[in-house]
Amino acid sequence: MKKAILSVLCVMLLIVAAVTGATAKDQVVIYTSLENEEVVDYLELAKKELPDLDIQAIRLSTGELGARMLAEKENPQADCIWGWAVTNMSEFVPKGMLKPYKPKGWDKIPAKFKDPNGYWTAIDLYAAAIVPNTKVLEEKGLPMPKGWNDLLNPAYKGMLIMPNPASSGTGFLQVASLLVLLDPDYKNKPVEENKAWDFLKKLDKNMGQYIKSGSKPAKLTAAGEYAIGCSFAFVYSSLKKKGFPVALVMPEEGAGYELEANALLKGARHEKAAMKFLDWAISQSAMKQYATFKLGVTYPGIPGPEDLPALETIKLAPMDFPWQSKNREKILEVWQNLFLK
Repeated sequence: MKKAILSVLCVMLLIVAAVTGATAKDQVVIYTSLENEEVVDYLELAKKELPDLDIQAIRLSTGELGARMLAEKENPQADCIWGWAVTNMSEFVPKGMLKPYKPKGWDKIPAKFKDPNGYWTAIDLYAAAIVPNTKVLEEKGLPMPKGWNDLLNPAYKGMLIMPNPASSGTGFLQVASLLVLLDPDYKNKPVEENKAWDFLKKLDKNMGQYIKSGSKPAKLTAAGEYAIGCSFAFVYSSLKKKGFPVALVMPEEGAGYELEANALLKGARHEKAAMKFLDWAISQSAMKQYATFKLGVTYPGIPGPEDLPALETIKLAPMDFPWQSKNREKILEVWQNLFLK
């Protein structure tokens, strides 16, 4: 009788072990600076297509993500980065904090959208945009701007809001793009002597607030707190769908843009799971989902959202990612000294 009971117990334990083994998931911890709405949407698809992964995504602003990585340098708490500004990501290659990895399908991504050694692979680009509140403009008799220069109009005094480039990737790309756009000789002079600072000083006279988030300027403008938010194109699309009285203006001088990229962290605790996620993150399926939010994705042949202008119709500002990344600290130092006194 005892043998029979022991046999039954052994069988039950084997069944439990088998079931547990079958349902156990490999954990992967991800840091991302993608917008909250995007993360929720993309993860829904990721969890369907990667049922064996326990995906723990932690959303941080662009600046916060970098600060956390530096704080955790000797003991990484995340396994990979998903959707982070390339100008930020590039700084961490010489710091030895990224591990080269060319995900499955890497060869399909054009060379201009990836690090040749596999340190990072871009998934999309987002562009700076001006988002006015049409109702506020009408009520206050303010003109509809066409670009950056129009924002210097004294009529907008206190009515503009812009992201702080020290904490927002969108804010940084706006400032960095102007440094390249407004001073053709930018490479041959110290950052602090760039002509764009004179423009930004004039713009500052109309600025109501600098804020940490890249999407908040458009959201606060949509709520009627400001007339014009300097933000990015996707957030306009989201607000318009919700019925807010907003318009989209892609600066006629040229819209600055940034690439968002993925990378494997050196010292990742769950490296194999991270690689599996990174494979999925540049798949055609994932890219099609990104394209429901972004102006453009890096997988060839996938169009952007119907409610945003086609990428080929937009005048993009000249961007020098290597120079902007190399001079990032100095750019932020000058900006903070001028505008956060």
